[in-house]
Amino acid sequence: MKYFETKYERNSAKITALIMVILILLLFVVGHKYLDPPEEYGVAVNFGNSAVGSGDVQPTKPLAPPTETVETPVEEVKPEETVQPQPKEVVETASKAEDVLTEESAEAIAVKKKKEADAKAKAEAERVEREKREAAEKKRLEEEKKKQEEAKKKQALDALIGGVSNSKGTETGGEGPDGKPGDKGQLDGDPYAPSYFGGSGPGKGGVGYGLGGRGRPSKEIFKQDCNEYGLVVVRIEVDRSGNVVAAEPGIRGTTNTHPCLLEPAKKIALSHKWPADPKAPARQVGFVSINFDVTQ
Repeated sequence: MKYFETKYERNSAKITALIMVILILLLFVVGHKYLDPPEEYGVAVNFGNSAVGSGDVQPTKPLAPPTETVETPVEEVKPEETVQPQPKEVVETASKAEDVLTEESAEAIAVKKKKEADAKAKAEAERVEREKREAAEKKRLEEEKKKQEEAKKKQALDALIGGVSNSKGTETGGEGPDGKPGDKGQLDGDPYAPSYFGGSGPGKGGVGYGLGGRGRPSKEIFKQDCNEYGLVVVRIEVDRSGNVVAAEPGIRGTTNTHPCLLEPAKKIALSHKWPADPKAPARQVGFVSINFDVTQ
């Protein structure tokens, strides 16, 4: 069997030999050091020949044994305390005095506790009474303030519309978006119409509108292609030029939402044209109501 025939085998042998040489050198350089004589482990003990000692001079030879002097401790004898018995009368008198003092102390403590409890109950009752008076005064002030506010509102409303109390009607309640008492609208208006301003509501087969401050509009009429009839209310948005830019048919107040009525109602609403107003809102919201009739 032959070795080192190929280049790879020869290179492998060289690398292996180099590694072995490096390992041997490392063992000599960083290997474990050997001490001769070996290092001893333990605790070093001071030289001496006795279990006790004193002084600062260290002798180099053993010292002679010291001469010990034994002292006999002297015990002190305390005289016994003599307890003289007290006469029986003195003991009974002291016992009675102690009982009387105990009874007086318990009675005083009970009286003190009762006084403290009475004072605490009185303070609590005064606090409750004070809170009741404050609550009643606060309620009275709130009611007076509410009455004054209602009187001011009524006075302002009376000055504006001639006085709600002067009305000749018999109905109660009201309707409107202003947050004030009254029934906003017109006497010739429709109680189910969504608009509180503008032209009057449509009659049979007519068209009404609601757009405050823009005058009377022009419009076109479109007939329905069915036998349906009823009122269709359309929400509209009008720009400053008076054109209807958005229309939503079938809102609140509509009595018939059939598609054959909603489509022509939307066309009629979009055909409306109001006078231009540069001071009007960019998108002014209003309403157009169309009352479709079977003979229209």
